[in-house]
Amino acid sequence: MVEDSGTYPSTGLASERNDTVSTHDASEVSSSSAWSRRRCARAAVETVCAAAIGLMSALGCAQTATSHTTQKENAMSGASATQPRSDRASDKEAIRPFRVNIPESDLVDLRRRIEATRWPEKETVADQSQGVPLATMQALAHYWATDYDWRKCEARLNALPQFITEIDGLDIHFIHVRSKQPNALPIIITHGWPGSIVEQLKIIGPLTDPTAFGGKPEDAFDVVIPSLPGYGFSGKPTATGWDPIRVARAWITLMKRLGYTRYVAQGGDWGNAVTEQMALLKPPGLIGIHTNMPATVPADIDKARSLGEPAPAGLSAEEQAAWDQLDYFYKHGLGYALEMANRPQTLYAIADSPVGLAAWMLDHDARSQELMGRVFDGKPEGLTRDDILDNVSLYWFTNTAVSSARLYWESKLAFFAPKGVPIPTAVSVFPDEIYAAPKSWTAKAYPNLIYYNRLPKGCHFAAWEQPELFVGELRAAFRSLR
Repeated sequence: MVEDSGTYPSTGLASERNDTVSTHDASEVSSSSAWSRRRCARAAVETVCAAAIGLMSALGCAQTATSHTTQKENAMSGASATQPRSDRASDKEAIRPFRVNIPESDLVDLRRRIEATRWPEKETVADQSQGVPLATMQALAHYWATDYDWRKCEARLNALPQFITEIDGLDIHFIHVRSKQPNALPIIITHGWPGSIVEQLKIIGPLTDPTAFGGKPEDAFDVVIPSLPGYGFSGKPTATGWDPIRVARAWITLMKRLGYTRYVAQGGDWGNAVTEQMALLKPPGLIGIHTNMPATVPADIDKARSLGEPAPAGLSAEEQAAWDQLDYFYKHGLGYALEMANRPQTLYAIADSPVGLAAWMLDHDARSQELMGRVFDGKPEGLTRDDILDNVSLYWFTNTAVSSARLYWESKLAFFAPKGVPIPTAVSVFPDEIYAAPKSWTAKAYPNLIYYNRLPKGCHFAAWEQPELFVGELRAAFRSLR
């Protein structure tokens, strides 16, 4: 179950309640009013606010007196009588502390389903051209059902300050960790699919407490990591319209609600789409963005590729390599996105089978799939078995396989086409991304390019797989904007 442990009005006065609902209910809510109608019979009322405060204090979250939201968060002390849920609706800007506690019965059910998997025959090729190999999935399933411990991931999440707030009629879950450094630069970091907040857990400490991780005090960030609508512990939209543009507006509202008047944004995958849309909306407080999956493909390049024509003559070595990566992806790696963009509701199977869900998520792009395959072959590199299963398990326990897929249906944006982002932009290129954006394309796509760097290693999930390199990139990328 998940625990939403209080409402803290914008006045800064703590009005503390405790609400407990099952994971299944919490993953289906689209607004605070929906939560009030969907209590699970097995839910037990607990008081968790004091524990949340202790965790926040330990992480230095009560710092920065200049933010009115800091006062709201610092007001989370002491217990008061439980109030009816209708009070929540009286303050739609309330920021409510949140903890994760998946019922043991859900863990038992997960293991039962894994063990009951009906396996297909082995692939008929010696490579991964037919999809995730049977041996990889059976190794994953065996570890998941016998040795994997979700409670460790749960403890890591609950050691961080987590909150829920309603924006545009939808509950938005987010992690918010303030640095102890007085001049920390606020940053909002957005995940993609098949990612989640789990992707960013490794970078929170180095960003918020740089001196403990080889950095300087002036490298510090205040970190905000929201869960996209329909993902993780955020609410699930019950009507259409939640595309990256609407999400971008919600993120701008979130940063304003947190009291930030000057901040930066970062994203890859859907996170890049949302971050670019934030930049195009040009909110007064957003001073720059960083992306590890930029949208840079020139129109003539995209047209030639879509028509099946050969690569244009005169491409540089970097440009030819990017063409080759894009050509492979569109021919062999886009199937999942096409299905989710056209018929997301049809994906009932991955909502019913944990092994099916895991296979669907692993088969995102060739390089990261190969990496994860090596991990389950006993060769961890950047990611561990637990890393991978923490992310898949989050999707499973929140029942967000289908709701997350709908973002592909909602978006009408050309994913890799330049959008004309006007504000300062920093780009980090990891070699095993879907395509490694050449500097020539990047400079044209982002006329206000303030930073560009090509890394020696790293795949689509850069913050997750290469957190040290990723943190170094964020420090360098935004140094000129501090």
